[in-house]
Amino acid sequence: MSDDLPDGYEISTDAARLDVGLVHRWLSEDAYWALGRSRQKQEDAIAGSVNFGLYDQASGAQLAYARVVTDRATFAWLCDVYVDPGARGKGLGGALVDAVCAHLEPYGLRRVLLATADAHAVYERAGFEPLTTPGKWMALGQQ
Repeated sequence: MSDDLPDGYEISTDAARLDVGLVHRWLSEDAYWALGRSRQKQEDAIAGSVNFGLYDQASGAQLAYARVVTDRATFAWLCDVYVDPGARGKGLGGALVDAVCAHLEPYGLRRVLLATADAHAVYERAGFEPLTTPGKWMALGQQ
């Protein structure tokens, strides 16, 4: 799914393959944007999204996760991008983001958004850039 994916890994959009308990633990216990998220809320988010799991081919273990909320016509929001701490530093996060972008490309979306506090370089390599007119954007339920 991604040409930049190091050998020995694979990415799948098969939600049935996700280790939902692991994804929930990663996000609810370690991801600043999702701390305390309930298991049910995570399951609901998975059900309403396009999900990407990154796996070790030899063991089948899930090492990373991302999801996209989209109408598949004009808009998408990339969120919940997470790489297991033990698998970081191998280029897996960047490869996962590249795979997400490649998956979305055929839809001809006008805009793909994301929010990050600390991984700007990962997303910039995939072509994301800061909003040019942030004053136009508004949000409901800001934290």
